[in-house]
Amino acid sequence: MRSLLRTVDRVTLRDIALVCLADALVGASFGAIGVSGGLPVWVPITMSLLVFAGGSQFAAVGLVLSGGGAVAAVATGLVLNARLLPFGFTVADVLEGPWWRRLLGAQLLTDETAAFALLQPDRRRRRAAYWLCGVALFAVWNASVVLGAFAGGLIGETGALGLDAAFPAVLLALVLPSLTDRRTRAAALAGAVVAVAATPYLPGGLPVLLALLGLVFAGRGAAAGPDPVPDAEPAPDPESVPDPEPHPGNGKPVGRTSRGSGPSAPITEEVH
Repeated sequence: MRSLLRTVDRVTLRDIALVCLADALVGASFGAIGVSGGLPVWVPITMSLLVFAGGSQFAAVGLVLSGGGAVAAVATGLVLNARLLPFGFTVADVLEGPWWRRLLGAQLLTDETAAFALLQPDRRRRRAAYWLCGVALFAVWNASVVLGAFAGGLIGETGALGLDAAFPAVLLALVLPSLTDRRTRAAALAGAVVAVAATPYLPGGLPVLLALLGLVFAGRGAAAGPDPVPDAEPAPDPESVPDPEPHPGNGKPVGRTSRGSGPSAPITEEVH
């Protein structure tokens, strides 16, 4: 852990701490909502350890509390977590080593860990940011869910606190630095329009998946290739170079002396 702290810069450490703070509020809200809705205390705690996906946990618990079955809750969680598949491809280079380490790293894959990894300039820092953020979030999230679950009977109406707004606000703050690129901006805007337009007509989770259609705009820009580089200025013609000034002492030029013929003749300098 100390080596990870030394690798990551202070700004990233500060941002990870802020994300952990926001997720602690959301985790406490999740635990309180589950228990105050009638679930046993062990249900949100166990779900947080095994699933570790805030959006899927909220959707599954909400569906169960509204009368849905366990199969529907699991299917909803799988649909929501399907968005992590493209994230896995983008941060695959940070997971290496034996199978158990890669499995543990996959468990820590979230929107936040992927965002912090992609913001780093090189592979070494990506790996450090991913593991540091993942371990910190896992510890903070589960601890806050435990506290929220035991306090669920005391909070009462948890929706009145507005804690659910902290999670999307943090994600938006993480995404904003990546929108400086024109193609990324176009893809994000198109995906947001698709998701918002589909929200009234589709179940929760599907609009997020449809937002991946925005990648078509990024791919189209990449297919066009980078902007053409202007041609370099042509080299000056040797014949057009003015003759050197005569040496003030003996009248001989200090410029080049041909020891051959043609343009490939070497250029030397007479030293007296």
